Amino acid sequence: MNTITMKLNADDLILMALKEDISSEDVTTNAIMRGPMQGVAQLICKQDGVIAGMDVFARVFELLDESTVIHKFVEDGADVTSGQLLAEVTGDIRVILSGERTALNYLQRMSGIATYTRAVAKLLAGSKTKLLDTRKTTPNMRIFEKYAVKVGGGFNHRYNLSDGILIKDNHIGAAGGVREAIALAREYAPFVRKVEVEVENLEMLAEALEAGADIIMLDNMTPEMMKEAVAMTRGRAETECSGNVTRENIQRIIDIGVDYVSSGALTHSAPILDVSLKNLHAV
Repeated sequence: MNTITMKLNADDLILMALKEDISSEDVTTNAIMRGPMQGVAQLICKQDGVIAGMDVFARVFELLDESTVIHKFVEDGADVTSGQLLAEVTGDIRVILSGERTALNYLQRMSGIATYTRAVAKLLAGSKTKLLDTRKTTPNMRIFEKYAVKVGGGFNHRYNLSDGILIKDNHIGAAGGVREAIALAREYAPFVRKVEVEVENLEMLAEALEAGADIIMLDNMTPEMMKEAVAMTRGRAETECSGNVTRENIQRIIDIGVDYVSSGALTHSAPILDVSLKNLHAV
């Protein structure tokens, strides 16, 4: 995540997180540190995994004090091991203390998602199926969580509701049917947008194909039903498998031949990767 992306898309969110943690002052730090003092602290990994969010971690301290220096020993996407030194933070000890928790929250969450995503993506290695995330993200964390999915080897589904047309069950109900929903979407949307439709059975699939859907989301289908759906769809639309897909059960769809599999678990169920800021001392 480069500096331009950070300033345009992430700085305001990071500042919100800092304001959440420091509503008026860091009373503990102000009590024990009555003035500026230069110090250094070490960022240490406490679990094996995949690191993601090093630039976000650094940006927290830079927004508090632009003179803070973060010396990184690893970059996003690196495999890391327990006990490994990831970075050193040098600057005003007051800034290091006040920014520590927010910076670690981002890094732990993003690294956990990257670690989980890589584990799931490895299970799909050698197949044609690409692993996608969903919009099941933590409020105000989507940019960070979807970035972490990419670091882990997954791909991003639509970023938000403005990013693409995905007709789901309630849209179909509101429109009066699959064919009606697709026709309305085609009429309204610019020609550059694809139309994806969620279907729950083969009858809905046939209707979606006849209406000209570009992508078919096979929602909560059994592996046997998905095989039939892929055979019906082949060459007429792309296919996506969705519905409670996790690391534990994804292997059931590997040989089915869907183009994509989307998993909300990548962002809503990944455990954090434990990292810690230690050994703070004056320099």
